[in-house]
Amino acid sequence: MALRFEVLGRFNRARAARLTLPHFVCQTPLFMPVGTQGTIKGLTTNQLEEIGCQIILGNTYHLALRPTSELIDELGGLHKFMNWPRAMLTDSGGFQMVSLLHLADITEKGVTFQSPVDGKPMLLTPEESIQIQNRIGADIIMALDDVVKTTITGPRIEEAMYRTLRWIDRCIAAHKKPNEQNLFGIVQGGLDPVLRDICVRGLVERNLPGYAIGGLAGGEDKDSFWRVVAQCTALLPEDKPRYVMGVGYPLDIVVCSALGADLYDCVYPTRTARFGTALVPEGVLKLKHKAMAEDTRPIDPTCSCMVCKNYTRAYIHCLVTKDAMGSQLLSYHNLHYMLQLSRDLHSSIIEERFPDFVRGFLQKMFPKGDVPEWVCNAMEVAGIKISSCCAPFLSSHDSELEKDASTKKFDDNETAFDYKYTPIKFIDEIAFSNKNNKKQEL
Repeated sequence: MALRFEVLGRFNRARAARLTLPHFVCQTPLFMPVGTQGTIKGLTTNQLEEIGCQIILGNTYHLALRPTSELIDELGGLHKFMNWPRAMLTDSGGFQMVSLLHLADITEKGVTFQSPVDGKPMLLTPEESIQIQNRIGADIIMALDDVVKTTITGPRIEEAMYRTLRWIDRCIAAHKKPNEQNLFGIVQGGLDPVLRDICVRGLVERNLPGYAIGGLAGGEDKDSFWRVVAQCTALLPEDKPRYVMGVGYPLDIVVCSALGADLYDCVYPTRTARFGTALVPEGVLKLKHKAMAEDTRPIDPTCSCMVCKNYTRAYIHCLVTKDAMGSQLLSYHNLHYMLQLSRDLHSSIIEERFPDFVRGFLQKMFPKGDVPEWVCNAMEVAGIKISSCCAPFLSSHDSELEKDASTKKFDDNETAFDYKYTPIKFIDEIAFSNKNNKKQEL
């Protein structure tokens, strides 16, 4: 095992920890930007250090295709190749079973992809995935799992969960650098609590350095999402890091941290930046909106990042539709926001003010008190009283004690912002729609 995980502070389920990895000592909770092919689009590694990035995520599948893991290994590993001195995590390639399903054929042996580069077949087995990741050299490597969308039901979910457990043993056997790289297992099982329970217990028996909760953030309803996270974090070991894969919306990270998760990754902050959208405490700010054209304020007056110190909304509004620098500045700001959120979560737990931090976060994002009911439900399980943030119809929460909260069933509500903001979960939808509209206009 090549890591040390020390819990430094707690509030009920939430914990702040020190995660010591071969290349860096990290503080959790933490968000990991996604550098699919060894780069965070638009930002240098020096800029990433400047804003406090601790771990970068790389994609095994894409790096194996280009520039190839053999070349990366020959040139000294991915850290040296991309000039990144801090920690790295590589995924296993399993997610591509969902994102590239039309190119994939899944069997017990592994998954065969049709390469999007040259069309040639590529067989990715658990052994090959680990061998590739051993060559790439990340601090944390992920086991190959059988990934299916959480919106799928039926026997395929059970098949994938049991295959994930069978494949973890093949990954462990293939792992040649356990003293340099940490192999994490991935909990699967869809939205079925029985299957999730079986998978968690099976992985914990293997005594791995850390564990991930996979198969979420794929279109499931939010009530199901938080319940899976709560179930898995309650069952996973206290002395090992817990990683919720593919989660990058600020609200989701706050909720998952309250439920006991530690690590997160997502392309969302940089992808939404490329569509002209900034993350702010109130939600999101669309810089393409005509209201931004003459706005001389920074993106976020409370933000200390280089972009907010030096540029106005009006200036970025001019750039986002015409110049690559617009998306670069927004990517810088959005990642700074996410990394500052990570630091604030850590410090609020250490300083024993986590409930106040959560309430303050929710009051800024939902000033009208329209906190989604799935959040209210999750916070009760986390033992955090948020009645002061909620509209009168949520006053039933007042009777709940922060450290002895019961679970109640609520319906899922949407988040509403004013005209300058868009509910976070609709950003990618809108961006895609705008992209298609542009194509039609052309």
